[in-house]
Amino acid sequence: MAASVAMQSFLGSPVAGVSSRRGLNQVVQLSCGLHLPKRANFRVRSMAEENDKETAGAAPQPTQPNVAQPNPAPKPKVSTKFEDVLAFSGPGPERINGRLAMIGFVAAIGVELGRGQDLFTQINDGGLQWFIGTSVLLSIASLIPLFRGVRAEAEGGGFMNSDAELWNGRFAMLGLIALAFTEYLKGGALV
Repeated sequence: MAASVAMQSFLGSPVAGVSSRRGLNQVVQLSCGLHLPKRANFRVRSMAEENDKETAGAAPQPTQPNVAQPNPAPKPKVSTKFEDVLAFSGPGPERINGRLAMIGFVAAIGVELGRGQDLFTQINDGGLQWFIGTSVLLSIASLIPLFRGVRAEAEGGGFMNSDAELWNGRFAMLGLIALAFTEYLKGGALV
């Protein structure tokens, strides 16, 4: 602010018998090393807005300094179409299957330790309804952010990130298959 007031007073008045154009040349030369030609013509244009005529009679409004306006939320750069989200290589299938496998593996081992039932007995004793209900609920909960354009890759860092979730899901899928296969070959509960 003080620099602009000093600049205005320097440009507005002649300095020691020197014209204001000469003063401008000195300022430009001192500040950035550029030399203006002696007959440089400056033209300033402004365009008035239509509502300026309406507010011309009103009291002047105090202007606020340039305040950064918050940017609107960015639009998703990824496709949110149903066929893209649930495509074979899309973000939905492996993540949803992995989440279901993680919960299924922990639940199967937990029931096996608590009741001594193998995986096939658990499914026959009402586990199928729980499996279908949990699958629908978790699938919908996993698809909502995907349809809004939010991807798990954009979130988090460190130890608990999206890659760790994918690998844990893969190992849980393999664990469920290994548990079912081992119990089939053994003929009973693993534990």
